Amino acid sequence: MTQRTIITAILFTVASITATSSAMARDSIEVVGSSTVYPFSTVVAERYGRASGKPTPKIESTGSGGGMKLFCSGVGTNYPDITNSSRRMKASEYKLCQSNGVKEIIEVQIGYDGIVIANSIKVAPMKLTRKDIFLALAAQVPGEKEGELVDNPYSTWKQVNASLPNTAIEVLGPPPTSGTRDAFAELAMEGGCKKIAWIAALKKKDKSAYKAICHTVREDGRYIEAGENDNLIVQKLEANPAALGVFGFSFLDQNADKVQGSQIESVEPTFESIADKSYPVSRPLFFYVKKAHVGVVPGIQGFLNEFASEKAWGEEGYLAEKGMIPLPDAERKVMAANTRNLVPMSGKEALK
Repeated sequence: MTQRTIITAILFTVASITATSSAMARDSIEVVGSSTVYPFSTVVAERYGRASGKPTPKIESTGSGGGMKLFCSGVGTNYPDITNSSRRMKASEYKLCQSNGVKEIIEVQIGYDGIVIANSIKVAPMKLTRKDIFLALAAQVPGEKEGELVDNPYSTWKQVNASLPNTAIEVLGPPPTSGTRDAFAELAMEGGCKKIAWIAALKKKDKSAYKAICHTVREDGRYIEAGENDNLIVQKLEANPAALGVFGFSFLDQNADKVQGSQIESVEPTFESIADKSYPVSRPLFFYVKKAHVGVVPGIQGFLNEFASEKAWGEEGYLAEKGMIPLPDAERKVMAANTRNLVPMSGKEALK
């Protein structure tokens, strides 16, 4: 080996060490994920930053699916520390994390949220059933014969249900990367889909076919993907009172002077109806933490403690003021203890 080669190797090694040290020097927490959890996570981050004097955690809204993909890509400061999610981690995502070295993951359920179908306060509120929602938005719906499926022919709400207004079906909602979209498909669309007896029976015979019918949203312009920005949906509903929008209850709560929630199965989306589970389209909210990053990126434990404190997620906490529905007392205490003690999930919790 020549002297020049040795010097080049040394310089390369020094550069690598410098780059690694620079990467490891990140002093702010990085959080990605759900647009629904985003406002809750942001307010906790701001409170934590002010109280601790440490850098305010960086919160990015990527959607639940997009956040999981980033979170599960690897361990190290080039990857996010935490991902927010408006649904539970899927088994496939847990496996992806494991395969990329993200071994110990702390699952924190922070509370509940309702998915609302809202419209402008300039018009009458809608009174829908989950079957109405399925028939209005599914890519394929039952035809005249039992067992027959046809491309969705409905263009107005009145065609779906004679008691509904004769206005065009136009629904603004989240894209497939969103946990809100996943939960909407499962709770609202599938909830209505299984009201049709022959489709409900299909679940036992062919689960994948059943899911394809119940979860596939039409793509002919009646359902409009509005990205991960729920505030944008609210703005569009203001501009177009004939349209409906799909988003989390917290955004309805914060924009009650502009939009109103539809009744679903005769139940209005309210703090109380979501808390007592009488509102049929509600879901749990989570965030996930890499245990390997705790103690490496400064402040993660402090941020977690702030999130899991009674002043944040208690019944009288500041997150409830923002529209989040707290966990019941006993569940909240268990989750807070698991969060403080950094108890990792086993993997059995993940959705199949």
